[in-house]
Amino acid sequence: MSHFTHHHGQLHAEGAALAAIAQQYGTPTYVYSKAALLGNFDAYADACAGREALVCYAMKANSNLAILDLLARRGAGFDIVSGGELLRVVAAGGDPRKVIFSGVGKSEAEMRLALSHDILCFNVESIPELHRLNRVAGEMGITAPVSLRVNPNVDAKTHPYIATGLKANKFGVAFDDALATYRAAAALPHLRLEGIDCHIGSQLLDDAPLLEALDKLIELIDTLGAEGIVLRHLDIGGGIGINYGEAGEAPPVAVGDYLGRLFARIDAWRAASHAGAPIKVVFEPGRSIVGDTGVLLTRVEYLKPGAEKNFCVVDAAMNDLMRPALYQAWMDVQPVRPRAGAALVYDVVGPVCESGDWLARGRALAVQEGDLLAVMAAGAYGLTMSSNYNTRGRAAEVIVDGAAVHLVRQREQPADLFALESLIK
Repeated sequence: MSHFTHHHGQLHAEGAALAAIAQQYGTPTYVYSKAALLGNFDAYADACAGREALVCYAMKANSNLAILDLLARRGAGFDIVSGGELLRVVAAGGDPRKVIFSGVGKSEAEMRLALSHDILCFNVESIPELHRLNRVAGEMGITAPVSLRVNPNVDAKTHPYIATGLKANKFGVAFDDALATYRAAAALPHLRLEGIDCHIGSQLLDDAPLLEALDKLIELIDTLGAEGIVLRHLDIGGGIGINYGEAGEAPPVAVGDYLGRLFARIDAWRAASHAGAPIKVVFEPGRSIVGDTGVLLTRVEYLKPGAEKNFCVVDAAMNDLMRPALYQAWMDVQPVRPRAGAALVYDVVGPVCESGDWLARGRALAVQEGDLLAVMAAGAYGLTMSSNYNTRGRAAEVIVDGAAVHLVRQREQPADLFALESLIK
């Protein structure tokens, strides 16, 4: 996280001191680096330069409007999984014609919304969804652009909750059923086949499974072409991981190296098959664009010694950052102003009334009550997975641009949380 460094004895985001941000905006607060965000996106864009390719940011990772706006202005498309996310793209000034709509449970209303905005493509994940989309498009008098999300049964070697490419997962059409499903889609009058898609999982630190999935997609594209079903794009999904700072953690895959290997394989295939126009390649990265661009800033409320454990109780909780409780995810925790002296081993926990409310376990920290901590690499799946459990308002969000700090989401207040509720009269 090169944009989060220590200056004059305290942690900064770019040119802004995190302590000053906490003083102005309170805690817990998510703090993002604009330079890190754009640098991560540019790594994809630069590797795709001169090619028919589109980088569709998987906005489920972080859907703040300011982040979407910055990426849209950089030329990004968007991978969405709900009608609400589409409306966020529109509100942020993104181009719906660069939107890929994924997800296993699209409603009729969401289909109508997406068709009315002329999105680039639907990633269809089942035969019933094909028929529903065909009917909805017919009722609207238009043709829906579709690709099939194919489940290649490739082991992503990641946490089971974020593995999506195995037979046991709910996502996509099984590889063995894909040919028959494409044939069925081609026969439906209100669908237009555009491409093929797969996404095998998230937080991948080895690109071998992704390249294995690519080989299976290439095999299927050739089989379809022999039957006269010609696809215009190949969507390999996302999933490249980031470094969370855990000891012994494998280094993340370099985006440029991965895309270089992928494009080399695609180029060799197209040359060997004597194909005509190059196939467009689509990517759906999320975590690798936004994950290491942010930290969760939190304050120590109490230090609570125990018979078996010491607890560092902070004002952020599992409702603010769900990853540790949900995935047992390891998150690096750093003091904003490191102290000299002996450290004690703490579990860093929040005030929510659940034993699963923890952010880090067994961390050596030299801290006192009132100190600030930064949970590092918290830019992905932080606020988007947050909740109002215990009637806790969700955190504020700021983006740092050099020394300038911009509030891009206000902290929720208690009255905001029950504003939509009413008493029985």
